[in-house]
Amino acid sequence: MAKRSSGITLQQLTYYIEVAAEGSISAAADLLYVAQPTMSAAMKELESRVGRDLLLRSARGVTLTEDGVEFLGYARQVVEQVALLEQRYLGRPPSRRLLGVSTQHYSFAVDALVRMVKATSAAEYEFSLRETRTWDIIEDVRTLRSELGILYRNDFNRNVIDKLLRDSGLSFRPLFVAEPHIFISRKNPLASRSRVTLADLADVPRLTFDQGANNSFYFAEEILSTLSSAQEIRVSDRATIFNLMIGLDGYTISTGIISDDLDPEIVAIPLDADERIEIGWIGHSAIPLTEQAQRYLAELRAVVAGFGVTLLG
Repeated sequence: MAKRSSGITLQQLTYYIEVAAEGSISAAADLLYVAQPTMSAAMKELESRVGRDLLLRSARGVTLTEDGVEFLGYARQVVEQVALLEQRYLGRPPSRRLLGVSTQHYSFAVDALVRMVKATSAAEYEFSLRETRTWDIIEDVRTLRSELGILYRNDFNRNVIDKLLRDSGLSFRPLFVAEPHIFISRKNPLASRSRVTLADLADVPRLTFDQGANNSFYFAEEILSTLSSAQEIRVSDRATIFNLMIGLDGYTISTGIISDDLDPEIVAIPLDADERIEIGWIGHSAIPLTEQAQRYLAELRAVVAGFGVTLLG
């Protein structure tokens, strides 16, 4: 790298944030109406000024180095704070709101985003909510594609998940602990039960979320994943799993928190099992959360509290 020089400009930080988001210098240049050579030169100058490689360049685009991931977190903080200063003291309109969240398939995570969008005062915003696989959630947060991840731990997967998070520079913050429930259609014969047992489910199709190439029991989204099932269907999205609950009277195991507004045909029935489900959020250990991430977590906690669940922390 070239010798470090003094001074980092706000423009460079803005350019860098867009390059990281797009994974491409040319795509970021197009979005910001900047010539591609100008954007490329700005990124090289930024790296020179900080004295570190921030981007790994290839024919397919750019990815962030380990230093680049950490730098992005601080860059976002600076740009956000400048926008707040300009809004308060220069009378500028609220800036475009940005936030990325990756999560396992939880309706309360969607509810929280709905509430956040309704409450925003910004004329423009860009929020992303990715319901995806456990491994991908961790990778999204590690690379700062998403600022927050939402997933669960229990006694079975805790050591594996915690080690992976440590190795990725991430940490897990608990939100609440839930007793296991099954999600089923309102028309399912089990829907009239006050509780169900594993024996009750022996002849019922089990529905689980596919984990792709990382289809280890430790990355399963459902507890009791090591138990065999005579009838099992793996799916990739929440809409499909709910359709199969209705069409095949199948079930999946989750937290028991489900939105009547978003999922009116599905009910939660307590499952007799000794397992507990610890839901939490993950983020970079050394990078403070942006204001938007803090707002989302506040909405998330409010949604969960509305179901009578005791919050942790």
